Parts: sequence; structure tokens; C-alpha cells
Amino acid sequence: MEKLIDNPTIPSSNYSSMIDLLSHKAIIHPEKVVYTFLSNDNQDETNITYQELHMYAKQIAAYLQHLGLEGQRALLMYPSGIDYIKAFLGCIYANVIPVPVYPPGLSRNMERLKAIMDDAATNIILTTTQLHSKISFHFSDELSNMNLKWIPIDDISHDYQDQWSQPKVDKESLAFLQYTSGSTSSPKGVMVTHGNILHNEAMIKAACQHNEDTVMLGWLPMYHDMGLIGNILQPLYLGAKCVFMSPMDFLQKPFRWLSAISKYKATISGGPNFAYDLCLKKITDEQKMQLDLSSWEVAFNGAEPVRYETIQKFAQTFKDCGFKLNQFFPCYGMAEATLFITGNEKLTKPVSKGFCKESLLENKAIERPINSEDSVKLVGCGMTWLDQKVEIVNIDSLSKCASNEIGEIWVKGDSIAKGYFGREQETNYAFNNT
Repeated sequence: MEKLIDNPTIPSSNYSSMIDLLSHKAIIHPEKVVYTFLSNDNQDETNITYQELHMYAKQIAAYLQHLGLEGQRALLMYPSGIDYIKAFLGCIYANVIPVPVYPPGLSRNMERLKAIMDDAATNIILTTTQLHSKISFHFSDELSNMNLKWIPIDDISHDYQDQWSQPKVDKESLAFLQYTSGSTSSPKGVMVTHGNILHNEAMIKAACQHNEDTVMLGWLPMYHDMGLIGNILQPLYLGAKCVFMSPMDFLQKPFRWLSAISKYKATISGGPNFAYDLCLKKITDEQKMQLDLSSWEVAFNGAEPVRYETIQKFAQTFKDCGFKLNQFFPCYGMAEATLFITGNEKLTKPVSKGFCKESLLENKAIERPINSEDSVKLVGCGMTWLDQKVEIVNIDSLSKCASNEIGEIWVKGDSIAKGYFGREQETNYAFNNT
């Protein structure tokens, strides 16, 4: 760390780990607020500075080191909020492998939790005292024979921060496990390294033209890769700031999202396509009169298909609020590539084309006029950035597809994760093809 301390202008590409990254940002931006969490209908703020975040990470890490947990995996079970971020970075500082999960609220969430615990081979859960009590009460029968080790971080003494010992980690070291949705199979833990994170954050910075003055605003779940890599770690990488609210606050009242963008002059925010549809359905004409969306330079749209009708209607509906179509940033990614794979050029209108319905069913992409009856309207998800490469592959011949042929998306670059935790056969199939 000494070289980083002596040189405050060191580029982010020279960091060897997320520990180096936050430690250095805490030195050059000690009093700068890195995260603001909104609550009570966006009326209340909870803030944390870079220096405070660094100190909390050391405090939690030292306690985890005291428990002898270095190298082990630990589930992070928190509602959206600053405690989640403290715990995640505390694990990183201790070389404990965090496993973000969603707190159980329904029986199916408990089943998913059990599946992840079995797959990650861990019984360690970091949480808060309040959430631990709540879960223990509602799921006492399910938890009775699971031999869990609960660690509420709000019980950890501040004295521990002076006992922290920086672990030996580098770009090849495992940083965290990001579990896939499990919608088509059992959840798989993607092994994301420190190097994967740093490379992916560099790509996002390049694509979105971010800098220290960028203001991010998000509501995405923190256990999800888009919420974690995009909303939490990107501002940290930049030395910038993120304002965020809980997913439930957005879902209950989508106006809160756009209102916060207006209030905090956010330059980047976004989510899946459904979020923009929800705004179109729920935000009234009276509410629109209160919005100024002109600061919003990057309205990213990813994690599910980007709908032509949605982006066109959203741009038209919020035109008088200062929003333009070229603020949309269609993008594509997956957990196996840390997060970001491709994205539109900043402030460039999304590319939309029409394709023959029947030909698509035959794995052929034949263009049609976008408004013709037999066309399917598709939105492009941009291009690759930095040194990452993408090919469209015919999986039968394992060769590059022709320009109008539909195939499988293959990606190569330093953002590609190490594989699936404990699943050698599935790792070979998904990660080691040529």
C-alpha cells in the first residue's frame, strides 16, 4: 500500500485488489460522501464517507480474522442499506469470501437459501441483530437443525479496527461468489476475482465516460450483480458518489426514483426494462411536472430484453421533463462475466431494427422495415469495450456465425470469472470452450 499512499494520482488499473482500491480512496477522498441511502419517502438520508467506510471495513475484517474465518465463505443476509456494503467490504478486507443472498421472506426464498448454503459449503451468516431475531422467529423450525453461525456486525466493537491485518490477496484471488438466479437450474456460485471486478469496473467507466464527478442513483437489489457491481462498486472505483433507495421503495412508488434523479442531479441510473414500463404506468401527469431529468446522461437498460416500444414511449412521455432518447444506454451482461459485456455509446441513440419473424425461428436474421407487419422490433445492446472480445458462435460447428446467422454469445476477456464454485464439469462446459 505504501506506493499507493505516496502517489494519489495512481490510475485505477494499477490496483491489485479491492482492498488497495478502497484504502487509497479513503486517503485521497477521506471526507467525501461515497454513499447516501434514502428512506422515509426520500426525506431521510444516511451518509457514509470514504474514510468511514474504510474504518468500518477494517473493524469488521479484524473481527472476522479474530474468529479465524479467512478463506471461508460467508452469506451476507441484509436488507438494502449501508450495513450490507459495510459487511461486503469487511469480508473483502478479511479475505472472507462474501456470498450475497436475499433475506428469506417466503418459503421459496428459504429453499433457495438452503440450496446456496449447501452449494457454497458454509453455515456462516453475516447479518444485523434485528434481522437475525426476525428470521429466527419466523423460520425457527427450518433453522433448528442447520447449525448456523450468525454474526451480527452491529455488535462488533470499534476497538477491533486497530487489530486489522491486511491479507495477502491479488488480482487472481477470489473476491466473492455471485449466485445465478437458478430459474432454469439449481443456483451456481460464479467465482469472481479481484481482477475480474477491477477489469469490469474499468469497462463500465470507459463505456459510460465516468469520472469522480459522476453521480449515480440506484434502487437495484444489492445481492444482484447489477446492483453490486454497477451501483455499489462502480462509484468506489471512480471515487464518485451513489445515492440509493431500497427496491421496495421504488416498486411501491416509481416516482421516488425519477424524483431522486431530479433532486440529486444524477448522471447515471437505470434497471431492467420493466422499471421503465412501471414508470409509464404509475407516474401521473401532475408528478411529471415536478421532474427535471436533463442531468440523466446514462439511463442503462439491461438484465432482461430491451423493448423497442418501451424506450420509444418513455422518451416521448418524459420529453418535457428533459429526457431524450439518446440518454438510453441498452446493455448486456451476465454474472459469469462479472457483469458488463456490451453497451451502447454514451448519448448515442439506441440502434433499433426490424427482423422477419419467420426467419428468426430458423436462426436467421433477415431485416425488414421496422414497422412492417411481419417484423420483430429488436434493440441493439451496443458493442464491446477495452480489450474484451465477443463472437457469435454456431454451437454445432463451433465456428463463427455468418453475419445474418443467430448463434450463441461467447465472450473472452479479463472480466470472465474463474468458473462455478465446486462444479468442475459445468465450469469446463461453460468456461473452457474454443
